[in-house]
Amino acid sequence: MKMRSCCSVAQVSVVLAVSSIAPVAYSAGFTLYEGSARGNAMGHAVVGLADDPSAIYYNPAGITQLSGFEAMVGATVIRPSTEITTMTPDGPVTTESVERDWVPPHAYAAYQLNDKTWLGFGAYSRFGLGVAFDDNWPGRYNSYNSVIKTLTLNPNVAVKVTDKLSLAAGVSAMQFDLKLQRKAPAPLPGWPDVNFTLKGDSWGYGYNAAARYEFTKWMAFGLSYQSQVKQSVDGTADVQFSSSGASGDVTLPDMVLSGLAFKPTEKLKVEIGALYTGWSSYDELAVEFDNPAAIGLASKDVVTPKDWSNVWRYQAGMEYSLNKTVDLRLGYFYDETPDPDNTVDFCIPADDREVYCVGAGFHWQNWTLDLSYEYLIIHDRDVAARPAEGIPPSEFRNGQAHLVGVSLSTKI
Repeated sequence: MKMRSCCSVAQVSVVLAVSSIAPVAYSAGFTLYEGSARGNAMGHAVVGLADDPSAIYYNPAGITQLSGFEAMVGATVIRPSTEITTMTPDGPVTTESVERDWVPPHAYAAYQLNDKTWLGFGAYSRFGLGVAFDDNWPGRYNSYNSVIKTLTLNPNVAVKVTDKLSLAAGVSAMQFDLKLQRKAPAPLPGWPDVNFTLKGDSWGYGYNAAARYEFTKWMAFGLSYQSQVKQSVDGTADVQFSSSGASGDVTLPDMVLSGLAFKPTEKLKVEIGALYTGWSSYDELAVEFDNPAAIGLASKDVVTPKDWSNVWRYQAGMEYSLNKTVDLRLGYFYDETPDPDNTVDFCIPADDREVYCVGAGFHWQNWTLDLSYEYLIIHDRDVAARPAEGIPPSEFRNGQAHLVGVSLSTKI
């Protein structure tokens, strides 16, 4: 009977933890926009420009500006951190997140078949990261470790319809991998907390379409659409000595990227743009357990409301060609968070974000080395108590991240 009591406490944690799958990927605080070091440095305002191999990430129609074969590889090192002050019976307790480095990679190749047709391929990550705290912190009954990793493979075909208009289309395959950990309260005084771990993975598929129109030699507009990607995640829920298969459908949102690019002089490029993300499709999460009796659940199905909102990101960037060897870059973007106060949790303790960007490009012969630095600031947020979800009254403070990017590209 004592072991049964221990597992019964943990069973509540199973339902809550599986219901937290999607926030790990969806929060604005940890959605990935780092498609290239050049794009990073310009606040990702390169949808209208789209004139290097990373156009496959931002706007594949732009690869019609490239000639022969061009390729790029690189990565961005991301170090996020935050503080959460929780109100406990003994008073307020402030906990800092565990420092981690995340390194989402990117790789692109574009090839000109003829005067009208180009082929492109990209491998990159659009969603990822996570957050970890000490496993004894006051919010451990909601989450103490959340990790998600994705990798998207994306072939494209681009066509130059006229001298001014280019169109592109592609398909994508996204690998999705997650790990969630939390605690359940000890069933008896003096007993240790019960640990819960959920692991799962899946593949999802989508498509994209893009256009670029060059009004004049000094002004162009880019538009790119990324479809929703449905992930049917299969995994296992482990609680003490019990386990069950668990699965849930997670639909990653669609996105519309846009940018208006200007070239006021031969040396200066400027772009302003916006990204719209359709997170309102994430109104609930349905989870099914293969063997609910093994973890003491009466039903196989659990449905959790989420009620997320569609959001915008606004961005601007500029690039100045100092000489034939060096380009200097600046950027900024403001990113809205989609999760309302009544569903935000400790998996992703975030809010609206501002990001300040700087970088440079170095050219020699057929090679280019791009470097970037971004400083991300997450707005503070107060969260009301939701005891049934393991969330005490809390304050999210000092959320930030440092991001360093590098890309190496070549032309043949």
